Order: sequence, then C-alpha cells, then structure tokens
Amino acid sequence: MTKETTSIAEAHAGTDGSAPSTPERSDSPEHADAPEHADAPEHADAPESGGRGLWTGDTGVLGERTRRVLLELLKGPYVSGAQSPQLWSALVADEGLVRSRLHELFLELVIDKVDEFAFTRKVLTEEIDVPAAVRSERLTFIDTAMLLVLRQLLLAAPGEKRVIVDREEVYERLEIYRRGDESTFLRNLNAAWTRMSSRLRVLHKAGEGRYEISPMVRFLVDEDRVRELTEVYRRIAAGEGGTEDRRDEGGGDTVTEDNLGEDAETTTEETGGAE
Repeated sequence: MTKETTSIAEAHAGTDGSAPSTPERSDSPEHADAPEHADAPEHADAPESGGRGLWTGDTGVLGERTRRVLLELLKGPYVSGAQSPQLWSALVADEGLVRSRLHELFLELVIDKVDEFAFTRKVLTEEIDVPAAVRSERLTFIDTAMLLVLRQLLLAAPGEKRVIVDREEVYERLEIYRRGDESTFLRNLNAAWTRMSSRLRVLHKAGEGRYEISPMVRFLVDEDRVRELTEVYRRIAAGEGGTEDRRDEGGGDTVTEDNLGEDAETTTEETGGAE
C-alpha cells in the first residue's frame, strides 16, 4: 500500500488540576535560599541555583528526578502520572523549569493535570522559523482507521474514569475496510494493534483480553482533521473510492508523530522522540 504522511493536528493545552498531595521538592530558584534541616542528608534534587552535580564533573543544575522527567518527555511518547507517579510529581513540582528547558529546544510542554499526562510538541509561532526537533513516523491506512475508532470509543463515554474495550470489538468496527483475503487483513489489524499499544501507548492491558484506552488518543488528531479523515474513510467503506482515494485524499498512511501536536512532520506522534 502506498504510504504518505498526513500532518498530525495541533494538540490543545490540557486542563488544570490539583497537584499530587506529596510532590517532590522543587528545583525552582525560589527555593534556593530555603534553609535545610541540619540533619538532612545530601540528595540528588539540588536547587536550580548553585546545585550540586550528580557525578564528578557534572555541570548541570537540575535535580535528578527533574532531569529524568525531562528525558522521558524528549524520548516520548508521553509521561503518565498513573504509570510513573514519581516522575509526574517531579514534573508538577518543577513544571516551569521543565517548560523553560524544552523551549530552549524549540519544544512546547502540553500538560493535562486532570488525566495526569504530559507530552511535548514543536513550538507553534510565526515569529521565527522553528526547526523540527522530533522524528517522523508514518502510520498505515488501517493504523489511522484504528486510531479514529479508539478516539470515537473514548469520546462516546464522557465522564467515565476508564474506557475499557476488547480487541474483537475494535476489529469488528474495522471490518468494513477489509479488502482482499481475511488472513492478510487480520495480520494488518494485529500490526496496527501492536503499534497502538507498544509504540503510541494509547492502549493499556486491563485484564484478560481487555484494554484501557488512554485519554491521550483525543490529542493525536484535531477536530478538523478528524472530520476530513472520517469523510474519506466513510467513502472508502461505502465503496465510493479505491486505492487512489486512499492515496490522493489522505485516507491512506496517515498521521505523524511530532510529539503529539504540531502540524506534524511525523505521523501521530509517538509523541515525541528527539531526532
């Protein structure tokens, strides 16, 4: 099948929420002069101002956990409070510092404190020519169709703390796009499912044959792009378009992974990953 890159839509800023009740100590400059307990041991989370190195010759000034969360954001696809509570605490405590360091790499921090996840995207501005800081990856036609189905299932359950689905349910919804023999189609579905769970990490195992859809799904494609893709896929499912439609209309090989946002030079962003 012909592959072509379709930009991933700009992700929108997350909603505000309360920080964890026991955040890690902040690396912010405002804490640099705070007195320490006389018996307090030396530890890695040194303050931004005059910080101690983590190893001999270390010239960095950020604390260890703040560095680790910054690294995870750069590696992508995202940092989750549910999956990495210590990193999430460090991010919430030192959000300003992390945001500043990312700006130095032409990246923006997108953080949702309600669902507790954060990722990076290319800075969007017309003031300067912003260089690409993340790698690109193409998604196949069926990858994109599966992504849209997962997004639809997530949005169809507003207010639900967790949206759980099984593989067969998702596969059944994609059956309308089957062309050719069943074994080849099933192989493509399995490959797409693996990409959703392992690479994009928008599916998490929640029991035997059951998977939770990550709220990150809704940030992968913006509303305008969803409408465009949905119309293309509708026509293909109805038999109104063939391979040419998939290639020329953007129905095939879609989204990029520019850290989940931007106008993407990647495909759905594994949310991230420095080049």
